[in-house]
Parts: sequence; structure tokens; C-alpha cells
Amino acid sequence: MKQMTNTPRILDGVAIAAEIKAEVAGEVKELAVRGITPGLAVILVGEVPASQIYVRSKVKTCGELGIYSEMLTPPESITTEEMLALVADLNAREDIDGILIQLPLPRHVDTKRLLEAVSPDKDVDGFHPVNVGRLQSGQPGLAPCTPAGIIEILKRSNLPIAGQNAVVVGRSDIVGKPAAMMLLNASATVTVCHSKTKDLARFTREADLLVAAIGRPGFVTADMVKPGATLIDVGINRVTDAAEVEGFFPGDAARAATFAKRSSVVVGDIHPAAFAVSGAYTPVPGGVGALTIAMLMKNTVTAAKLRRGLSTEKD
Repeated sequence: MKQMTNTPRILDGVAIAAEIKAEVAGEVKELAVRGITPGLAVILVGEVPASQIYVRSKVKTCGELGIYSEMLTPPESITTEEMLALVADLNAREDIDGILIQLPLPRHVDTKRLLEAVSPDKDVDGFHPVNVGRLQSGQPGLAPCTPAGIIEILKRSNLPIAGQNAVVVGRSDIVGKPAAMMLLNASATVTVCHSKTKDLARFTREADLLVAAIGRPGFVTADMVKPGATLIDVGINRVTDAAEVEGFFPGDAARAATFAKRSSVVVGDIHPAAFAVSGAYTPVPGGVGALTIAMLMKNTVTAAKLRRGLSTEKD
């Protein structure tokens, strides 16, 4: 009995992502009967290897699920005005339901202007102020993919949200703020903490549900966690120092082998030792990160339906 009580549950993001993709593929087939093929355009400026890999993965997933996709690759020298013209063209196309601008953009390009130029109805990243407002007011719309993935993990794992004390560590527009709003919409009692929060551990120790999205490896330590809490680790940090790796994963032969091969390992924002204290947690890798592309696909299909006045509710 004691072992069962103290063994935390691993929340498998890869399995949940596969489940969502299968559902999306089913929705795409239903739309095909009506003569509708959801379409996604991805804009990748310049040649950033990490971004290229990520974008190719998105395009590949579109193909697997039956979603039409286009990858546009303007040169790094493109101006803000030229980018705005490209977005305007995509906004006007009926065969494109979703527009995604891969970030970061070159420094000379006005990122904020571009994100706001995307039609809110095609904003599959959920970054447009109109979609932020829809999220805040609980209206149907397109929500940021990573926070939406967090909610899917919790719901599909049958973990309670309503009435829980939820603490979000991080206040970015991409993850922290929308995650807090979604948890609030799901009737959690939400506290948002950040780099200026005094005595952060006082808040995190009260969390039934703790979301770490601050971008610092192992920032949330075991003594900051309430025993039995659900830990959602959004962080993806590459650690390249051997001593740090040993500090995070003492005696872990598999991690040591990974470090020896790649000269780095991935660590989340929650210290691995904290997972042993939890009731359930998302691993890194294989947790929240696995949901992002799945939720992008889901948003693309949702956009296709909303643009045509079709219901987005499951039968």
C-alpha cells in the first residue's frame, strides 16, 4: 500500500498527443465528405536550423492527418512591409484556414505588427489580441497551443481542475498568462507567480496543481512542492555542463549516456527530484512539449469549422 501511495503517476504526453491526432484525422475525414480540406500555411523566415526542423515536423504531421499545408520560406532580408503583404495574401485565400508565423523573426522585422496582421479567424497560434479577448471572455476561439495542451493533459488524465489551488510560475503571453486564464475558466483558483514574486516557495507549496513555465532549468525544487501535487513542467532547457547534469540526475546511467553522445541533456523547469514528491507529473521530454503540434493541428481544424459556421462540439 505504501508503495502505491508514494509512486507518482507519469502523465504521458506522447500518448495523449497521439490520441488527439487520431481524433483530428477523424474530423478531417468528416470535413472531406462536405468537400472541405483544412489548410495551414507556415511562414519560416531565413535559415534557422532548429526552426526548420520544427516546421518540417508540422508540415509532416499535416500530411499524416489529411490537412493541406504550405511552407513559405522568404529570405532573412525580407522587410516588415513585404511580410505584411504576404500575410494579407494568405488572409484573403479561402483554401487557407490557419496561418502560423514561426518565431523568432529577424530583429529588423516588427513581430508584433505581423502577429496582429494575421486574421483572428486564421490565428492558429492564438496570439492575436482578439483571440486573447475571446479566451478571457470564454467565447469559442483559437487558444495558444501549449496552454491548450496542458488542459488536455489534465482532462484526459482525469485529474481535477475545478476547485484546485493552481499556481502558474511564469507570466509570458505565450504560456503563463493564457494557461492561467484557461485554468480559471475551468474553475481553478489561480495564482500567477514570476521572477519578481517575493517568497515564491510560499505560494508553490500551497499548489494542488503547479505549472512551471519560467525557462530556468530545475528552478522549482522538491522543497517548493506540496506532497501529492500535480506538476506540469513546460520547460525545455538544454544543459551542457557535466556537473550540472550529474546534479540533476545523480547516478542516472541513461542520462549520462545521452550527455556523452550529445553533449547536452534536456531538463525542465522543475528539478527532477521534485517529481518523487508529486502525485502526478509531466516528464521532460515526453510531456507538455509533445502536445504542441497536436494542438496546432486541432486548432487548424477548429479554424476551418468556425470560418464555415460549423459546430466545433463533439457529437
